[in-house]
Formats: sequence, structure tokens, C-alpha cells
Amino acid sequence: MRGIGQSEVPHRTFLERCHRASRTPVLWSPGHRLSARASNDLQFLSLILPWRPSFKLSCCSERSSTPPQLDIASMIGPRGMACAGGLLARVGSRSVISRAVRLSSPLRPLPATVTVPAARWWRAQYSTRPELPKEVTINSKTYPVDAEWFNVSSTILNLTSRKLHLQKDHPVSITRQIIESVFPSPTYLSYNNLDPVVTTHENFDSLGFPPNHPGRAKTDTYYINSTTLLRTHTSAHEAELFAASKSPGYLISADVYRRDEIDKSHYPVFHQMEGARVWDRNTVPNGDIVAAVHRDLDALPKHEMIIEDPNPPFHPERNPLQPSHTPEEAEAVGKHLKRSLELMVAEIFKRVKESHARAGVKEQDGEPLKVRWVEAYFPFTSPSWEMEVWYQGDWLEVLGCGVSQQHILNDAGVPNQIGWAFGLGLERIAMLLFQIPDIRLFWSQDERFLGQFRGVEGDLGKLRPFVGFSRHPACYKDVSFWLPAGSTGAAAAGGKGREGGEWHENDLMEVVRDVCGDVVEDVVLMDSFTHPKTGRRSFCYRVNYRSLERTLTNEEANGLHERVKEEMVGRLGVEIR
Repeated sequence: MRGIGQSEVPHRTFLERCHRASRTPVLWSPGHRLSARASNDLQFLSLILPWRPSFKLSCCSERSSTPPQLDIASMIGPRGMACAGGLLARVGSRSVISRAVRLSSPLRPLPATVTVPAARWWRAQYSTRPELPKEVTINSKTYPVDAEWFNVSSTILNLTSRKLHLQKDHPVSITRQIIESVFPSPTYLSYNNLDPVVTTHENFDSLGFPPNHPGRAKTDTYYINSTTLLRTHTSAHEAELFAASKSPGYLISADVYRRDEIDKSHYPVFHQMEGARVWDRNTVPNGDIVAAVHRDLDALPKHEMIIEDPNPPFHPERNPLQPSHTPEEAEAVGKHLKRSLELMVAEIFKRVKESHARAGVKEQDGEPLKVRWVEAYFPFTSPSWEMEVWYQGDWLEVLGCGVSQQHILNDAGVPNQIGWAFGLGLERIAMLLFQIPDIRLFWSQDERFLGQFRGVEGDLGKLRPFVGFSRHPACYKDVSFWLPAGSTGAAAAGGKGREGGEWHENDLMEVVRDVCGDVVEDVVLMDSFTHPKTGRRSFCYRVNYRSLERTLTNEEANGLHERVKEEMVGRLGVEIR
């Protein structure tokens, strides 16, 4: 046990100042011999404690059998508690502070068996985030919350009622209308009001997602509890609609939710459209699927686009045929799928060209429209493809699609059916259609934005490119930080983090969104560093503060940036450099 020695002065100074400031008894004896850990604890508290009239401290040495009565929570508040978590990880379980955490009221006692670092437990108990609710209500339905899984911020919850795809004359709704016109009823029925809360079975298991798929991680998906989440794709409703079999085909348009990076093309809530078409061996003439599909294919309109499709209909390694399908069936279904989607793209880009002509915008590329098909992998289709369109001198990915996995149809109770499915992002198409440069604009309620599309849904002849109204300057602020002790930072910059508290870049994005809303244009990793001796990881991110609707002052940006750093410390346990 180390004596007070050189640390006696800061100890005595700190405690005597406490005594004078509070005018309440402070139990301390200069004769106590405190360890270096306890000494460091008290010096740390001297730096972070705001003076409070009711401050009381009862301190003892580590040799004493009397537990210290240290009401830390009331002294330093939730933000101080979060800051103290970093210290707790360093000083270990025998220091005065950590003993107080274990033994004193009103702090919650540490569990008897702690399987995660103490700082991680501390942050979970005393985060700067609001206290978790016991339940949440989304679209008039109430769901129980699981504290271990719940990661949906109030920012995201407030967006669940917006439903941009159903707002008249909104660009997302107009885009939906144009695509639906290519898939007419009664062959295709449209479903636009499906609830965003689904089960893990609907979102993952029913579609064949493996248990270790990164999309299941809490860093990627918004969970309400261990079995309930905000859907990450419209495919979560696929099995349900296949089972209903109300029509040969269907279209789903809906809001979907994913924890993601911050930039001009990503937003945690966006809108997808999914389409599917099936044929039933029990109802087609003579049970001949191939002949039935070819008849429907011949009935589809032709187009004049240039198509690049160099790969075979399927490939045993790259793009396998499903065992329950014949080669002829898979080839016929694939042809019908591709022609249907080519017609959809032709309609969209016809509208783009007409819109530009009305606005007097010259096309940058005079070449005819080109489409190419690229082999791909999706858990719920095989063979699978991505469609790319040659636009303004570059290939642009538009959608993913393929022949539906037969096990999905079998599990839905329709084993005699075979068909295709596709999925696309409505915002991605709308950004092309209206020349909208920033995905945040879709959520703007500024009349300068919404007014440009009024009346278009009833008359597509009024469709014109978006005219920007924001010329506000960017304001860049950097934040550098050390990851918590023991964190590898494997999930930085889009990597795959481990469950159980590993730091992930998407957690940083959530902090920025919660604090700043839509006034941040992007967050970019600028630098990373690993300390050669300690192995600790450090990162530097650049935050671009730029509102779409007004100029931010430097003082406003500074204030937001300070709040971001405070929340990073409290919620993520990082150490600001």
C-alpha cells in the first residue's frame, strides 16, 4: 500500500475545498494511507465535480472495512457519470469510486458476474440518452421495449408517420405512381399501407438470411425488442403476400429503416418498391409453366433500348439454378422479369427526357438509353441480377432482382408457384427523375421545395427538374477521439462490428443525427491511428454542417459540434483528443 507522499497536497486541497464549499462534514483523516488508485480517483473528481450545496463525501482507505459512502450520481449528474466510465475502466475494481459504485445508494450495484468491461456497463446504466421507455407506440400500435435490444431514437420514431410515398405531389409519391403505371391491375395489385413494424422472422428468417448475416446486427437494424424491428426492406412482406395469392403479381411501396452513414445519398429512413410475379402450375394450361410465361412475355410491349446481357441465364457457381426449377423454366421467368423491368426503366427515362426538354435542359449524353444486366447474389432469389443504366457518362445501379427462392413460396403454402421478384429505392429513382441532389431534401417541409411539384401527380406533363434554392456555405468541424479501452474499432468505416458493445461507425452517425437533425450534410473518416505501444485505436472524422434552408453561423455549428462530442463521450464511451 502506497502512502500519500506527493499526492497528499491535491488530496488535502481537494477535500478541504469540498468542506469549505459545502459547509457539511467531510470525513477524512490526513493519517489515512490511500493507494495510488484512490488518490487518482479523488484528483479526477476534483476536475469534474460541479460544486453543489448538498455535496457530501465520506472517504476511507482501501484497507478500511467500512465501505465508502459516495453519492456520485447526485454530485456529477448523468454526463459526469458517463465521463467517469472511462476512469472506472482504468482504475479497476479496488478504487474508491468503483467500490462506491458497488456498495452505495442510489447507484445500481454491479452484477455479481460481469462479463463485459466495467466502463461498458457504466455507460449502459448512466448514458446521456433519455431513459428507455417501457413501450413505444408506432402508427397507433403499442410494442414492449427490450432495454438490451431497443435502439430506435426519437428522431427515427418521429419519422414513422411521414410516409412520403403517400403524400400527394411529393417526388417520392410521383415516382411511385409512374412505376405503378408500368405494372397495371388486375395482374398486379398495389400495397402501400403495410405497417413498418415486423418480426425478425418476417424480415430475415423467412427470406433465408443466415443467423450471422451483418444485416441482423444492432449496428445496422433498428430493434424494438429481440423479436420485433422496423423493417429493413419491403421483402419482409413477401411471404405474407405470396400466401394471400390475391393476384398473379403485386407491388409494395413502403418506408424502410436502416442505420447508415451520413452523406447526400443515404438517410436512415427511405422508401422501397418491391414487385413480384408468379405462375401456378395448377392453373396454367396443361401445367406448362414455360409456355405460359412465353405467352405473357410476347404480350409485353417492345422497346428500343440497347441491352447488354453477356452472361448465360444461370451459372452453376456464379448464379446457380435452383434444384426444383428446370433450366427452361428459370430462363423463361428470367426473360419475363428483365423485359418487365426494361419497360419500367424506359418509362422513367422517357419522363426524364421530356422533363428536361420542357425546362430547356440539354442532355449531356446524346447516346440512346443503354441497360446492362450484371450477375449478383441476394438471399431471396437465384439466379439474381442487378440492373445498371448508362446515364450521363457512367453506369448507374438501379435495382436488384431474380427468380424467387422456391423455399419462400413453399413456406407460404404455394409450392406449385414459380416467379420473380425485384426491389428498388424510390428516392434513388426520384433523384434521377427530378435531378434532386441531396436525399435530405425529400424530408424538407420548405415550400420552396414542395411547391415545385404541386399538381404533377395529376398531370405528369408538368414534371420538371428541381430548381435548387440553397447556396449556403459548408462549415467543417473535425472530431478526433480514442476508442474505449478494449475496443478494436473493427467496425470503423463501414466494417463489421461484433455484438456486445464493439464500437461501430453507425453509432457515431446516430449520435450526429440525434443532435443535429438534417443540418449535417456528411460525416467522413479523415484519419485513423493505432498507438504502437498500447494498441488503442484513434479516429478523426470531419463533420460538414450545412443546412439546406438557411446559413448556419459559426457559433451555431460550434454549439452543435460541442454537443456531438459530449454525446459521443456519454453514449459511445470515447475519449476526445
